[in-house]
Amino acid sequence: MPTHTTIEVPNFGKVEVPVGLFIDNEWVESSDKKTFSTVNPATGKPFVDFAHATKEDVDTAVKSSRKAFKSTWGNNVPATERAALLFKFADLMERDSAKLGALESLNSGKGVRIARDFDVGDSVAALRYFAGLADKTHGQTLNHFGNEKFVYTLHQPIGVCGQIIPWNYPLMMWAWKVGPALAAGCTVVMKPSELTPMTALVMCDLAKEAGFPAGVINTLPGLGATTGDAISRHMDIDKVAFTGSVITGRRISIAAAESNLKKVTLELGGKSPSLIFDTANVEEAAAWVAMGVWFNSGQDCTASSRVYVQEGIYDKFIAALKVNAEKCAIGQPSDETTSFGPLISQTQRDKVLAYIDSGREEGARVVTGGKKWDKSDGGFWVEPTILAETNIKMKVVQEEIFGPVIVASKFSTEEEAIDLANNTVYGLAASIFTNDARQQTRVSTAIDAGTIWCNQYGILHPSVPFGGYKHSGIGRELGTYGLEAYQQVKAVHQNLTQTM
Repeated sequence: MPTHTTIEVPNFGKVEVPVGLFIDNEWVESSDKKTFSTVNPATGKPFVDFAHATKEDVDTAVKSSRKAFKSTWGNNVPATERAALLFKFADLMERDSAKLGALESLNSGKGVRIARDFDVGDSVAALRYFAGLADKTHGQTLNHFGNEKFVYTLHQPIGVCGQIIPWNYPLMMWAWKVGPALAAGCTVVMKPSELTPMTALVMCDLAKEAGFPAGVINTLPGLGATTGDAISRHMDIDKVAFTGSVITGRRISIAAAESNLKKVTLELGGKSPSLIFDTANVEEAAAWVAMGVWFNSGQDCTASSRVYVQEGIYDKFIAALKVNAEKCAIGQPSDETTSFGPLISQTQRDKVLAYIDSGREEGARVVTGGKKWDKSDGGFWVEPTILAETNIKMKVVQEEIFGPVIVASKFSTEEEAIDLANNTVYGLAASIFTNDARQQTRVSTAIDAGTIWCNQYGILHPSVPFGGYKHSGIGRELGTYGLEAYQQVKAVHQNLTQTM
């Protein structure tokens, strides 16, 4: 199989893209020559075949990354040099933002404007943030032992890191993981989702152009059960970072523990609540919540998928939310005006529709949506959907749908709202809409979630840590916490006067 192929990209023309494995700064076939197929979510038709990395390919990539870590990267390179390469990497991404956005849109179904301006733009910002942070990390001096000894700590890179990223934000999740890992001095063995591997592979050519040494970034497309499992179990990978489902996160934790007890960072699912109190601006709250649940067609771990509204404004809020649902710019990914594209696959679409049916059967009222988009024409769209009058026992309230479905119900008191918000196995994010500043502080403290938005939703920044409570994950990404996740702390004791 060739390592590159030419595809037709809407509004962009013919583009040559990589479909092989990127190991040691070279494009190669998989060791057994096997491939796997992807599908265009907007048409339901076959898209591109990619090389499927085997366990042997994973081993080759790990050896390449280990060699780089011990010679041309890691503690052997000044942090300012790593920073300079990351800044150049970000510049190249920005230069190619139109191409990257078009490819991301085509592969994932996002509106091309969203993919270019937000996904690519935020990825560039993440690389630049971590480039700037690369030489800002430091340890401590512990000089309170009198004249006996002097102790200091070193923050050193963990080593070779396996990174497994999801399909909902293929490029952004790549940047969230590659940026801090390289800034810290780690080397990377990356496995993109088997549904959306293309942009992670395209980034390899830019990494080579930027001047990263061979082995610093190796990228292996493949299935989770084979390539992903081999990464999780490899005895010479020091850490694995994963974003995806709770089920897969558990498997990765088990594999990491059963192999070499490698470090693990997990960013998993969510069922994030939005609490709308009666002092809130209803129109503004409805607009924020709408963006939170219908951005990326609801395929977002932090989606504002549970809404609890104080009873006095419930009907008014649901009416305002319905207006926002019906204003969603649903359309073809190649259209500049589209902000709501198809779901990633037929399986995902059918799963979402089954959840909607279960909500109906259990007594929820469909306010709007609830079915396939009438212009789907083979693609995998589901209309923006509101299920009202839900209750805590319903499947649609308890389980993550990962689609454009919001479930809504009433509450009467602040205490009841907090209990409803926390009645979930997840704890990734939440939002509070109130004009009572004291209430904002009380409720923010009481909700079990890693991110709380007050009078807004969904806005993230590379400098702000992100991660979850409970089943929503282990560890944090972004910010200084995200860099620390790729470092080990070493304590050094220097004897000054002590004798044995």
